[in-house]
Amino acid sequence: MPRLNRLLVPVEFSPRCQGAVQYAEALSCHFHCEIVLLHVVIPPLASFSSFEAMAYTSAGDLAREIAEQRTMELQKFPCSVPADCCVRRLVLEGDPTETIVDFAAREKCNLIVMPTRGYGPFRRFLLGSVTAKVLHDAICPVWTGPHMEAAPDFSSMHFHNVACAIDLGLHSREVMCWAGGFAAEFGAHLTLIHAIPASATRLGGFYFDPDWRTQLTRSAMERISFLREDMGIEASVAIEAGETPAVVGAAAETLKADLLVIGRGSTPRAHGHLPTNAYAIVRESKTPVVTV
Repeated sequence: MPRLNRLLVPVEFSPRCQGAVQYAEALSCHFHCEIVLLHVVIPPLASFSSFEAMAYTSAGDLAREIAEQRTMELQKFPCSVPADCCVRRLVLEGDPTETIVDFAAREKCNLIVMPTRGYGPFRRFLLGSVTAKVLHDAICPVWTGPHMEAAPDFSSMHFHNVACAIDLGLHSREVMCWAGGFAAEFGAHLTLIHAIPASATRLGGFYFDPDWRTQLTRSAMERISFLREDMGIEASVAIEAGETPAVVGAAAETLKADLLVIGRGSTPRAHGHLPTNAYAIVRESKTPVVTV
């Protein structure tokens, strides 16, 4: 895990964004890093009807007025950092996803912290389109979750238990490295979670020989042990058979994890969305999730 020196927090002035800022504040207090609060204004003619725009002499006038208003709002948006750190507040115009992703890459941000849109009784069906696209396109890790509005004050945040879900693919090393580095920074206990797909232990209503499941578990444990030793990472291991989102979510809840780290995959995602398991884990998680 690289040391964090710049955090990007997209702001759309909601309680969920305030919760995201509080997580960024906690990280800034530990790493003494810069926080960038970024609000993206959608070009006015894309968000207003022609009738509304008629009150202005030009689209440029409308854009300037909106930018000035949002700049004032952003200046008032609460964010506290240590004395040796700083907060930058920027208002840019453009497509939200492209602007956030491009800014993060250009400014070498180490982490994007932003909420999902879904919350309340329908949160399981919702992942904000901007968040989903950022998770898909960003080259740096993204810290998110559906319960940002319930975030505690940054001064009372603690990271005692970190859970890390791995599929034992090529990207697992990078995910473990980030999770292990974060856990070491905060003196947290790390647990590696691996789900053996249900399809590997049963087909339809027929279950395979129990010895086969035992063999799969033993093989996974051997691979994880090799990775731990090879990477010099201290961690407990939890292996269960079942649907990956359910296994990961249940394990993180049982462990009382303060953070869950998962992978997004290292190959291009041609269909423009998160891999199915990552999407489901993020939208169902009861704890913040970092996708690497």
